[in-house]
Amino acid sequence: MSLLNRKLRRDLFGLKSQALAVALVMACGLTMMIMTRSLILTLENTRDDYYRDYRFADIFVRLKRAPKAVADDLAAIPGIAAVQTSIALSARLDLPGMAEPATGLFLSLPEHGAPILNRLYLRSGRMLEGRALPGQVLIGEAFAEAHGLKPGDRLAAVLYGRRQTLRLTGIVLSPEYVFEAPPGSALPDNRSYGIFWMPYKELANAANMDGAFNQVAFTLAPGAREESVIADVDRMLRPYGGRGAYGRESHLSHTRLRDEIRVLQGLSVGFPLVFLSVAAFMTNAVMSRQITLQREQIAILKAFGFSNNKIGGHYLKFALIIVLIGTVLGIIGGIILGKRLVEMYHLFFRFPLLEFQLARGVLVAAVLVCALAAIVGVWGAVRAAIKLPPAEAMRPELPANFRPALFERTRLGRTFSPSLRMALRNIERRPIRSLLTSSALALATGILVVPSSFRDGIDYVLDYQWDVVQRQTAYVTLIEPGPTQALADLRNLPGVTLAEPVRAAPAELRSGNLTRRLAVVGLPAKAQLNRVIDAQNHQLVLPAHGLVLSVKLAQVLQVKPGDDLKVTILDGPRKEFVVPVAALSEDFAGTAAYMEIDALNRQLGEGDRITGAYLSVRSGQWREFLSAVKETPRTGGVVIKNAIREGFRKTTAESIGLIQKIYLLFATVVAFGIVYNSARISLSERQRELATLRVIGFTQGEVGTVLIGELAILTLLALPFGLLIGSGLAKMILQTVNTEFVRLPLILTTANYAFAVLVVTVASLLSAVLACRRLNQLDLVGVLKAHD
Repeated sequence: MSLLNRKLRRDLFGLKSQALAVALVMACGLTMMIMTRSLILTLENTRDDYYRDYRFADIFVRLKRAPKAVADDLAAIPGIAAVQTSIALSARLDLPGMAEPATGLFLSLPEHGAPILNRLYLRSGRMLEGRALPGQVLIGEAFAEAHGLKPGDRLAAVLYGRRQTLRLTGIVLSPEYVFEAPPGSALPDNRSYGIFWMPYKELANAANMDGAFNQVAFTLAPGAREESVIADVDRMLRPYGGRGAYGRESHLSHTRLRDEIRVLQGLSVGFPLVFLSVAAFMTNAVMSRQITLQREQIAILKAFGFSNNKIGGHYLKFALIIVLIGTVLGIIGGIILGKRLVEMYHLFFRFPLLEFQLARGVLVAAVLVCALAAIVGVWGAVRAAIKLPPAEAMRPELPANFRPALFERTRLGRTFSPSLRMALRNIERRPIRSLLTSSALALATGILVVPSSFRDGIDYVLDYQWDVVQRQTAYVTLIEPGPTQALADLRNLPGVTLAEPVRAAPAELRSGNLTRRLAVVGLPAKAQLNRVIDAQNHQLVLPAHGLVLSVKLAQVLQVKPGDDLKVTILDGPRKEFVVPVAALSEDFAGTAAYMEIDALNRQLGEGDRITGAYLSVRSGQWREFLSAVKETPRTGGVVIKNAIREGFRKTTAESIGLIQKIYLLFATVVAFGIVYNSARISLSERQRELATLRVIGFTQGEVGTVLIGELAILTLLALPFGLLIGSGLAKMILQTVNTEFVRLPLILTTANYAFAVLVVTVASLLSAVLACRRLNQLDLVGVLKAHD
């Protein structure tokens, strides 16, 4: 082993705790980088393979009813490669052991052979091949798992007002329903909503649609333009009640998966950048101090013939060994946490096989990024070392200019203890070092604010969305829009204390070239159950003319109150009208557009009709209410508020909560690393001064007070700035993870700030204690030696 390598080993051993602190901070950044980039690769590759192998369609359209012969005309449209027609019918389910009614979407299978598009993957059981027996169906995996159903089990369903007993023959997956959510909902509810497939003839008879279809899927020929094909499809299906074709990019399941990948892409940059920047700063601080302490050693090495390159390489090796340790820890952490998050994704996304795929390319990038961060951090100190002439290096550093500090010239300064005055004096005499140390402590405080803001945002959404906005117990839908008498029937159900009508109409909202398709919801002007709330938590009164949009939808369409929107109703005769945006509402799940119910009915021209009602039900009569709903043939489905909230808590909130815990752990590690590193550097810089104090009679406690006092003052100065930095970081990162489906508000609570302050304070105390323990190890005689 060469002399320089032996010296490197001794230096690493002497600074092992500081080197480990830097390596851990670096490992946190690498873990985030490797985990998120690998998850992106996993989801993208799994999605693309699934779509390709099971022929996920490119264009989709729902309609009222069309004869099968229209399928041939659709196939003749230029640019269409394949057409698949089917029937879709929503039905109420009655499961044993479940008091609440569930809703199933029943899809027809081709009369002859397997589907050519959106093919099914068989998880267990068998497919419906040949002539299936009456009542046999396939069931989606998410709903089957939620209820513990398996092939051979039976359940009851009310198909178009007729109760039938169904037998499960197989559990399947479809590329069309990687993400399953009830219509109009941004959140999954696998317990109350499921997908089923049954033979065409049987479903057609139940829906009175024999020889017809009400939905179509297409694939495009190579080179075909999606926009022109959609326009041709819409023209052809308009006489049959076509609701407007849309491409894969607007498909709910695909969009939800795409947004998740976008969130990961944002997180793969933000957190690693912060952590690796901190690591570069810490590396610079450690190496700068190490080189300063080794001025004489550098001079001796140069005197004995070691070149500048060898000396520079020696100190770069020190930094690269830290990189190596951080990289190994980061790769291990990224793989472990990535696999854990893949397990969590099974709550949302249903693939035939979803296995963690390590992004091997990112490993090389991770090493390069870490090495770059370390080299950037250490280069200035190394360059100073190799430029130092031997004669200059043999001299000790010039002593500081000792004179009374500014505060000591005031009357207040004379009341301070000697230890406190020494601490304040040292801060004033080394302003750059004090500023850098305080900046590092501020950053340590700031990064602790971010994960707690995730947790507080989840808690706020749970309370706001399902207590402040939604005050109903249940939302009951009708099979078909009905007269206002249907509201009276619902109001007479057992336990109902309040019923408010709802009129939902599928529509396309257009502002210039920007469009969004969703249901325009008609509500009473000042609803009591499902309220429309603005950003200031004030209830909005729906105007007699105009739309109220959610803030997110207004951002997507780039409109503001007073702007006009073109509304095209996608059901029935496809009426079009222009209305102004009257106001903006605040919500955090999906997007919404509201109109006063009478105004919406006037635009639709169908009279006073409703599609459902929000109901408030007494808790004591809940079971009687559910039983009555199951026996009401006109009801299409029941959405129970507490079930949706629990679904959010178990899926979205749990996944965000897991990510929040990971970030919190990393932020705590980084905070401790920064504070401990600052304390050790302060100790190493002041060894001579502290030893002098011990020699002239100061006790160890008094000397420790000087060291601790300086760290405490810098920490107190850093805390308020750290909280400001954390607030900015939280806002920036939340903007990257918010999507049209789920958004978290920026909630910065006193408890959040108090936690960040507490962690930094505890880290400072522990670091100070560890530093003070090293005061016992000072070689008083050796430290006081000076070379003249």
